[in-house]
Amino acid sequence: MPRFKLTIEYDGGPYVGWQRQANGPTVQECLEDAVTAFSGERVEVAGAGRTDKGVHATGQVAHIALASTKFDANTVMKAINALIRPEPIAVIAAEAVSDDFHARFSAVERRYRYLILNRRPPAALDAGRVWHVAVVLDADAMHAAAQRLVGHHDFTSFRATQCQAPSPEKTLDQLDVSRDGDRVVVTARARSFLHHQVRNMVGTLRLVGEGKWSTQDVSAALAARDRTAAGPTAPADGLYLTDVLY
Repeated sequence: MPRFKLTIEYDGGPYVGWQRQANGPTVQECLEDAVTAFSGERVEVAGAGRTDKGVHATGQVAHIALASTKFDANTVMKAINALIRPEPIAVIAAEAVSDDFHARFSAVERRYRYLILNRRPPAALDAGRVWHVAVVLDADAMHAAAQRLVGHHDFTSFRATQCQAPSPEKTLDQLDVSRDGDRVVVTARARSFLHHQVRNMVGTLRLVGEGKWSTQDVSAALAARDRTAAGPTAPADGLYLTDVLY
């Protein structure tokens, strides 16, 4: 049974998330419908990460397994892209993989980027794709505070209350904050993340950037192991799944 690894980008704005569900359109549903349209098979498009409503991707990874042997990776990519229009979803790469490859369980690292548009005028071209923060942020202070979260910790303070992960412990390999003109860019890297973890960390770091919190306040929030001790959840608009490594 041929198996294909798909690298996918999408605008998460029109969808209620990656995972197929009854309360609205999803990225997974659109992809699965496109696969069925060209192959005649109803298969699962299994993703590496279940991005939330409004979250975007430039490097989501998924896999499909087809019963038919008549399709190669290039045909699969072209067929999906032709049939999924006009949805803002594209397969940007496809390759044949072994039967034991799984987009989610074979992954060894996931990378996210969060974009903050940090200027007084609102976004015109990037509306829905950045978090607009008008107050000037101190990106250096945010970066220094972010380093308190790097490493292996209990991230209860930064997980969604509805998170279904069996343990709040994760190893955060990287959390960098930098300024690029009027944008503040947050880069996060780990094997896996808790539900809303990146957005909760960004919401907390914004408090540091505004001068309302200190680096020690971030450490105290982490140590509290209590969601109410950390900052607010940043909006989905600025979050991108950029890479999945295997």
